[in-house]
Amino acid sequence: MSRQPPTLAAAAQRIPVGIGACLLGHPVRYDGSHKKGSDVLDALAEQFEFRPFCPEVAIGLGVPRPTIRLVGPAGEDVEQSGLRAVGSPRGADTSGSAIDVSDALRGYGARVGSEQDELCGYVLVKGSPSCGMERVKRYTPEGVTQPANATGLFAEALMRTHPLLPVEEDGRLHDDRLRESFVARVFTYHHWRRLCRDGLTHHQLLKFWARHKYLVMSRHVPTYQALGRLLADARREPLETLAPQVIALIMAALQRPATRRGHTNVLEHVRGYLKRRITPEEKSELGEVIEQYRTGVVPLIVPLTLLKHFFRRYPDAYIEQQVFMQPYPHTLGLRNAI
Repeated sequence: MSRQPPTLAAAAQRIPVGIGACLLGHPVRYDGSHKKGSDVLDALAEQFEFRPFCPEVAIGLGVPRPTIRLVGPAGEDVEQSGLRAVGSPRGADTSGSAIDVSDALRGYGARVGSEQDELCGYVLVKGSPSCGMERVKRYTPEGVTQPANATGLFAEALMRTHPLLPVEEDGRLHDDRLRESFVARVFTYHHWRRLCRDGLTHHQLLKFWARHKYLVMSRHVPTYQALGRLLADARREPLETLAPQVIALIMAALQRPATRRGHTNVLEHVRGYLKRRITPEEKSELGEVIEQYRTGVVPLIVPLTLLKHFFRRYPDAYIEQQVFMQPYPHTLGLRNAI
């Protein structure tokens, strides 16, 4: 399905997210091709301002160019630091030695992670020795294929330098739950970065947590409980040490894909705010719809729509502020499939 490009006004509101340039159609792959063709990325582009990066071109490799691959010792458990990105045997230089771009890729990943502070997410490239997030092929120096359990060197440095940055791989975004998790993290991190730019205070930190409580609860109750304990006496803790702990726990919780069990738990909590307001018949209807969601009969959007209907009739200030009720624009349709 073709999509119209966003207007200038809409583009100004989009969230900056890094992405492999080849995924946007830039002809930067080793053979001059690209990897564009994802309806998922087209849909996300309505909310994200994708900023393209190609680390291999950025470090000076041309197009076309010899392929590179990850090389390291044989075995299952090889440290990421022991891997090198070298040109394939056909890509040797005039001296007969394979080109080694390991340090350049790691250095560029670290620079992007530290200098591109506007980014609120990053879409990596499946299987790439530079941009792959996981399960990248590797080889021994003799060319023997090893278990595909590595991370691309640019990607590894980017994630190590900016550990809070939401990252996902293009192929994994076709999974409904993984895509929803990534989008929820990007929007949450965007709100956090904006709060920090505006001036973070203890009061603002507590408000941020109050708004995200049910979203975190839906992903991981132990983290929800840990944050409650951490912030029980927040004003006694220095903000510069407390705030990083809070956002790190929130982002770690949101990295867990949503489950029906977790969402049902939160739906029941939210329903509790209506128990003295709606009629017995309405309570029964709401309970039945939540049970249908729990058992997989309907998607999350169904009980949420009914809850929002009731809260329009019986507004509640606490529920109104909960990000869980709408963590991202409904036009993305993410809650139609989870």
